[in-house]
Amino acid sequence: MPADRRAGSTPRHAVGLYRVSTAEQGQSGLGLEAQRAAVRAFAASQGWLLVAEYSDVASGKDDRRPGFQAALLRCRQLGAVLVAARLDRITRRAHTLSQLLEDGVSIRAADMPGADDLMMRVYAAMAQKERELIGERTRAALTAARARGAVLGGDRGYRPAGGPDAIAAAVARREAAERAAHRLVLEVERLRAEGVEGHAALARALNERGIPTPRGSGAWTHTTVMRVMATAST
Repeated sequence: MPADRRAGSTPRHAVGLYRVSTAEQGQSGLGLEAQRAAVRAFAASQGWLLVAEYSDVASGKDDRRPGFQAALLRCRQLGAVLVAARLDRITRRAHTLSQLLEDGVSIRAADMPGADDLMMRVYAAMAQKERELIGERTRAALTAARARGAVLGGDRGYRPAGGPDAIAAAVARREAAERAAHRLVLEVERLRAEGVEGHAALARALNERGIPTPRGSGAWTHTTVMRVMATAST
């Protein structure tokens, strides 16, 4: 039985929030439908009553989004938990998330079922730092390109004569794996804090809590846990 639902008790209220960035995604409904399905399944698994749903077609950096504001108002009126498919569907600003938590708004993401308010703050800070690092790397690359005399912009129909850069693709895959490992290691550390020790025991606990593996499919094993911890420590 979910922690927020006790026998004979009234189910906790939840408010769903969905967001896509472009008008095309909003018109197709595909991005919103996937988020809606994830939130409804997560709320049901927790024993929560989904009382309202709101959506926006806007950047996650825009905290004035009407759906976002309406969802917050509803949460405050009912003392409901704000639920999204992913944390960045709520906001891309760590400051905004931290302020909402400080104000007493409970926030959960369907792709992080075991995360509490403290872990939400950590995830938001990590995401913001990652975006800052990406921006710094992009600016450094542009500066280096200009120094080499490269002409930036121009014909958007241009296609390079050579194929994709295999080295850059490998670097991108490695960075994505490292980010996933750092996110997952927080789940492992939380279990350790609860007294779960050993790779096999941690794997069982992660499976029981429905935490996705780094590949997003399959079950956790002691080897998977060991690899995640090794990746995060490098």
